[in-house]
Amino acid sequence: MSTTPLETLRAARRVRLTQKAADVFSLRPELETGWTPRAEPGQALVEVRAAAVNPSDAKAATGLMPYAVFPRTPGRDFAGVVVAGAAELIGKEVFGSSGDLGIRRDGTHATHVIVPEEGLVTKPAGLSFAEAAGIGVPFVTAIEGFRRCGMPQPGETVVIMGVNGKVGQAAAQIATWRGARVIGVVRRDEPFCGHATADVAVINAANTDVGEEVRALTDGHGADIVFNTVGDPYFAAAHKSLAKLGRQILIAAINPVVEFNVFEFYRGRHSYFGVDTLALNCAETGALLRQLLPGFETGALRPFPVVDGSLFSLDQISDAYTAVMGSARDRVFIIPQAAP
Repeated sequence: MSTTPLETLRAARRVRLTQKAADVFSLRPELETGWTPRAEPGQALVEVRAAAVNPSDAKAATGLMPYAVFPRTPGRDFAGVVVAGAAELIGKEVFGSSGDLGIRRDGTHATHVIVPEEGLVTKPAGLSFAEAAGIGVPFVTAIEGFRRCGMPQPGETVVIMGVNGKVGQAAAQIATWRGARVIGVVRRDEPFCGHATADVAVINAANTDVGEEVRALTDGHGADIVFNTVGDPYFAAAHKSLAKLGRQILIAAINPVVEFNVFEFYRGRHSYFGVDTLALNCAETGALLRQLLPGFETGALRPFPVVDGSLFSLDQISDAYTAVMGSARDRVFIIPQAAP
């Protein structure tokens, strides 16, 4: 078991939430300096070089996640360098994510994070720390949905409701990487704005009957998989888009109660799969991310762009949360070592 120098630990800083905030605009987290993180056997201490900010981080801070504990340090996604732990891990550049980090245990919005060794994933050499940190929640959600319902196969059609959201873009990448055809659904006149290894057809739900258009584009077959990243606004359209034996993945909801056509469900022999990545621990999330490594190493899968204005210091954590909850379309990051 190797340890990091005490002088480094004395400079450790972390965001601290002592109680839930009324809303994201009144969020005033404390910055704790002089924290002394210590990794136990089976754990690694990672010096965080970049940490993504997810909507779930801000929602948990405002009490919208009932299982979030206080006090805690928020943050689910990270990339950095191992500075303490098993000797063979020291100096490794790693990244990872988790459903419990930042929610039920101290997370990544800090200069250091303690992570179970099984949760560490080797960072591809061609990715920056911020790019690696941005993979986390969106790609984990996408691959967990596909893992639950069956990975897309060549010849299958995957319809992605909300394709230009981050989970939608990740799902499009994975599906085309696996050889499936992807049709994306949006709510305004815009093209697919992410990366994919094949063309992504786009349906504008604002002026098109989605179910009819999906069947027209598939010669009447319908979608083998519908990945519904939005929930009830698309529920009926997703239902009508499914082929016989089709599968729908659901990861979110605005209104929790929907009208459900049981007749269409059993006559279509459909299957529905609910995904909640907050239920996944570091080890489970690490295993999912390792399945994606070949794609990132070859360039078939790509991280989200790191754009100007998306990087914040720890001292700017409130600004970062406000940017995320203000529906920023780009990934937002904390760079813990940066000056304010």
